[in-house]
Order: sequence, then C-alpha cells, then structure tokens
Amino acid sequence: MKSYLRILKYVGRFKNYAILNFGFNLLYAFFNLFSILMVIPFLQIIFKMVEPPSQAPDFSWNIKQLMNYLNYYFAAYVSDHGAFAGLLIVCIAVVIMFLLKNICRYLALYYLAPLRTGIVRELRQGVYDKILQLPLSYFSEKRKGDIIARMSTDVKEVENSIMNTIESTFRDPVTMICFLIAMFVISFELTIFVLLLLPIAGLLIGRIGKSLKRKSQKEQGQLGYLMSLFEESLSGLRIIKAFNAERYQKGKFLRENKQLEALATSAHRRWNVASPLIEFLSVCVVAALLYYGGSIILRADSGLTADLFLGYILVFANMLGPARNVANAYFYIQRGIASLERIESIMNAEVQIKESLHATNIRTFDHAVEYQDVVFAYNETPVLRGINIKIEKGKMIALVGPSGSGKSTFADLLARYHDVTSGSIRIDGNDIRDLRISSLRNQLGIVTQESILFNDTVFNNIAFGIEHASEEDVIKAAKVANAHDFIMRLENGYQTMIGDRGSKLSGGERQRITIARAIYKNPPILILDEATSSLDTENEKLVQDALFKLMKNRTSIVIAHRLSTIQFADEIVVMQEGRIVERGNHNALIAKNGLYARLVEMQAF
Repeated sequence: MKSYLRILKYVGRFKNYAILNFGFNLLYAFFNLFSILMVIPFLQIIFKMVEPPSQAPDFSWNIKQLMNYLNYYFAAYVSDHGAFAGLLIVCIAVVIMFLLKNICRYLALYYLAPLRTGIVRELRQGVYDKILQLPLSYFSEKRKGDIIARMSTDVKEVENSIMNTIESTFRDPVTMICFLIAMFVISFELTIFVLLLLPIAGLLIGRIGKSLKRKSQKEQGQLGYLMSLFEESLSGLRIIKAFNAERYQKGKFLRENKQLEALATSAHRRWNVASPLIEFLSVCVVAALLYYGGSIILRADSGLTADLFLGYILVFANMLGPARNVANAYFYIQRGIASLERIESIMNAEVQIKESLHATNIRTFDHAVEYQDVVFAYNETPVLRGINIKIEKGKMIALVGPSGSGKSTFADLLARYHDVTSGSIRIDGNDIRDLRISSLRNQLGIVTQESILFNDTVFNNIAFGIEHASEEDVIKAAKVANAHDFIMRLENGYQTMIGDRGSKLSGGERQRITIARAIYKNPPILILDEATSSLDTENEKLVQDALFKLMKNRTSIVIAHRLSTIQFADEIVVMQEGRIVERGNHNALIAKNGLYARLVEMQAF
C-alpha cells in the first residue's frame, strides 16, 4: 500500500479538484442515506404499522425520538389530506432525493476526471524526465524493449487499475462512514457484531490480493522481455532475413509468448475469483446479521423493533455496495502496484552524474582541455589508466588504437556521460565536475559513427534543440556540410520528413546532416567519433571535406580507425588497454616503428 500512497501524493497538485470531488461525494452519501431512512417512518404511518404520538414530541437526535417526531407531523399531514396525498409526497421526496444524489455523483465524477488524467500525465512525464537524466551506463544494462514496456504498458496498467480506484478511494469510505454512523444510531450492539465479522473477510481477500500482485509482477516482467524481443527483431530485420533466421526467431518468440500466456492466465484466474468471493462473503455476513438481529428482537427486553431492524438491514445492504467496491479496489490496486513498482525502479534509479550545488557556468573556451591522472573503471573493470594529456585551443588531436583501448570512453568523459573514477578533467583550469552540465555541453559538438537522427524534418534535425531557429543559418550550415544540394532535391526540401532514424536518406546523407547539426551549434570543441568509418569512398570524400570545414579554427578530438584521415593532426595519441603508449605527429610515430606504424602498415596492406 506504500506504493499506492505514493501515487496519492500527486493528488496534492490537483487539490482543488480533490476538494470538490470530496465535497460532492459527501453530499452524495448524505442524500443516499436519507433517501433510504426517510421512507421507513412515512410508510409506517400510511399503512398504519405504528400508532403516531398524540402530542408533538421534542426534537432529538435519539433514533426513537426522531422517528416519533417525523411520525407525528407526517400523520397530521395524512389526516388532513388523505393517505393518497401522503403517498404522493413520499414518492416525490424519494425522486427528489435520488435526483440530488445522482447530480452530486455526476459532479463528483466530473471533477474526478481531470484529477485521474492529471495524475497519469504527471507519472508518465516523470518517467520520461528521469530517463533523460539517467546516465548512458544505465541503459547499457537494460533492455530497450523492457524500458519501453514500462513507459507504455505499465503506465497504462497503472491508469486502468489504480486510477480506476481513485473514485472508490474518495467516495466509498465517506459513504461507509455515513452509513456506519446511522447503523450505530439504530443499534450499537448489531454494529459491533458486524465490525467483528468484517476483518475475517478482509484477511481472506488480502491473501488472494497479495498472490495476485506476485503473479502480475511476473506477467509484466515477461511482457517487458517480449517487447525487447520484438524491438530487437524490428531493428535486426535485415539480418534475420539475410541469415534465414525467421524460423529461429519465430520459435524464440513463440516460447516467450506462451510463457506470458501462462502467467496471464494464472493472474486472470486469481482476478476472476475476486467478485464471487466478495459476494459470497457478503451473503455470509448478512445471514449472520439476520440470525443475530432476529435473536435480539425475540428477546423481551430488547429495544430493537422489527421496523427498526428492517431499516438497519436496508442501511447495511446499501453499505455492502461501497464495501464491495473497496474490496474490488484492493484487487485492482494489487495488480496495478506490480506495474507501479516497475515504473518506480526507473523513477528511483540513482542519477550518478550529479551537478554540484555550487556549479558555475562556462561561457567561453579560451585556453586548453587537460586530463590529469585520469582513471576510469566501469563496474570495477579498468577502462582508462593514468591518462595525462593537454589539448591546446585550436589543436587537432587524433586518438587511435585497437578496439577496446578506451578511445570512445576518453571522449565520453569530457562530455560527462560518465565521471572519472580518480583524477580530473579541466577546461581552462576548471574541473568539469564544478561546471553546470548544460554549459559544459554547450561548448561541445559531437559527430558519431552512427548517424543519430530523429523522425522529423531535415530542418528540425539540423536545428535540433534550438527554439526559433533561423532558416538562413540552417541553410548556411547545410552548405558548409555539403548537404544543401541533396536536401534541395528532396520532395519538400528542408521540410522533408526523413523517417525513423533517417531511414529515407543514404548513409552519407545522414552523416552530412549530423555534421550540419554540429556546424549550426557552432561549438568551440569538437568530438568526432569514427565519423567516416562506415562510408564508401565517394561519400567519405564529401563528408571528410565537410569535417575539415567544421574543424577549421576549432579544438578537435578525432577518434579514427582509418588512419589516412588523421595524418595531418597536430598530435596523434596511440592508446592500448586504456593507456597512452605513443604520442607524436604522423612522421615521428612512423619513425618509432611501434604500434602506430604497425597499424598503418596493416591498413596499407
């Protein structure tokens, strides 16, 4: 229930709707109760079941005095106007009470709607905001499909199961309290008897509810895994077809789908037992109440009369509806909490890249980037060890070395995708951990091997993250990136939608769009991570030309496997197993006849 209470904390943001909902639910409970109790004394007089008092009694909240008070005045009205007129008054009063009751119910639901949808919106927004805050390492350990499932199906499950109980949370307890007060007024002894019976039923419902929660957790986890398989199949469809692996993938998906079916069937069976169980327990309580109440009436000294007992039964029977709703809500909540806990595992994930409380902004880059004794380990596995290097403003530094030598991690640390394990990285003497992350990344432009584009227009991809972008500047950036000509050949020019991940463009066109994006940002420091390694010779020449224009008068860190592209770097840094093993320009490193020379020789061959 703690998770459910955490959901209710969102109610505070919509307190006006909550107050109005509570107020109309209170009126609904009052009119509901009064519409039942008012009928009893009136019918007693009309059908002459009791003899009305001969004199007007004093008004009192005592149940007998209250009944006598109503009986006296209604009997006087029937005596003056006749039984048919009295019956008409009763019918009109009942209609008015039920009209007022249902108006209040509608208004309570009217103000509940924005409360429900608002809470779900806040929950979904909170998950998305947290995803943007989490470090890249978090997603390397999680399946993308499972995260998507938590954002979509789990949030929907919370909406369907928990949000549907918000009405019961705000309405039914109020109704039950009003009815319980009336039951205590009619018969204290009977009400105590009822309250002793209800916890027994509640314990049984609670055991089944916990079982349902466990099953639902397994079901949602399996659904997340199935979504991951589906997402992987979409991404790797070309390879699946190329290797004739359709049957293999079908079999794998079928096995997991059957596992999900078994878990869902088991959860539904437990869910389906809720309604008949609650109804049976309700009948058992009513039967026990009839027996115990009848025995009280048969006692000669009992103050409980048959007509009061009838009224008590009517009140109790009408309280069973809200009680059943609360019990059903418990089952809904248990199912929804399984999904809520999966969502909360994202919401409560630790944000490892934290901004200092005293972080400052860096507005310009004037001198140098410096790595001082930098060590970085990932899950206790060392990736970089003892890195010391100073990159002067305007210089081009190339990082080369075998795969897994730590080149990409070197660049990722500068952008604070990770934090160093020890040592420090400084820009103009400032430790980057003491800078605002947004201002640090404003100094950086990144072009990666994989062209990361969004399913949007060419214009919006180039001006990504910039509000009110200038069309003139976007076109200028595209021209520098050698992208303007092919963009103008597209169906709608700069307003052409490029598809999922830029699927409507060729590899070279996608890469030139990413370079145009970096040019438009106009950063002082560039990180080029294998920016041309996946291109053919013709596209590489166009992209390489765009990159040289981009790097002009900028500080550049270039990660490259194609060593021919970095021969004119100011300094080439050779890395192996997380260490810098060689440094110098191309000719000096060739003369050393070390690792760099061997790499050049292999590529030349």
